[in-house]
Amino acid sequence: MTVPSGRRERKKAATRQKIADTALRLFTERGYDAVGIREVAAEADVAVTTLFSHFASKEALVFEQDQDFEQRLTQAVTGRAPHDPLIPALRREIHALVRHCTADGAAPIWRMIDASPALREYEESMRLRHAESLATAIAADPGLPQTTTACRTISRFAIDAFSLAREAADPEAAVDEIFQMIEAAWAVALPSGSAATGPAGP
Repeated sequence: MTVPSGRRERKKAATRQKIADTALRLFTERGYDAVGIREVAAEADVAVTTLFSHFASKEALVFEQDQDFEQRLTQAVTGRAPHDPLIPALRREIHALVRHCTADGAAPIWRMIDASPALREYEESMRLRHAESLATAIAADPGLPQTTTACRTISRFAIDAFSLAREAADPEAAVDEIFQMIEAAWAVALPSGSAATGPAGP
């Protein structure tokens, strides 16, 4: 999670984290459908209006790092060093996100998501939004002269790489395998004479 600056921001971030942690604990203990928003708010000792000031929906409580992940993905493009190739930069960030989401303790949360149509639908909409934000960042980079279609395609590939790798027996190896294909696709899309995309290894 991005570390906020300033006392007010830190207090808001702490409240948000407390709500999210409380919700996940209740959801995993009792089941997602069995817990209501009012119960989460009461257990977290906040008003329902306070909960909704941090999370737009019940589903958003499960994906509390949604905005942070989206920001990290776009910063993999906008924050990379000059002449740092795009695809290796994206691969490094996807590796980091996959490690986070396959860490000890994450499995029950993903089982809960997989068992809930509402959470699966929310996750899919979140992934599409992340892909669009990533595509916008790529398209805005003057060093990456690409069509809108190429930017959106590579972005979808990168987001799908996260989901596919998370479900694989060896997530780290899966990321590298998928990104070899992404690198090849990006190389095909590059205009003639463009710079190389960089090494395929980690």
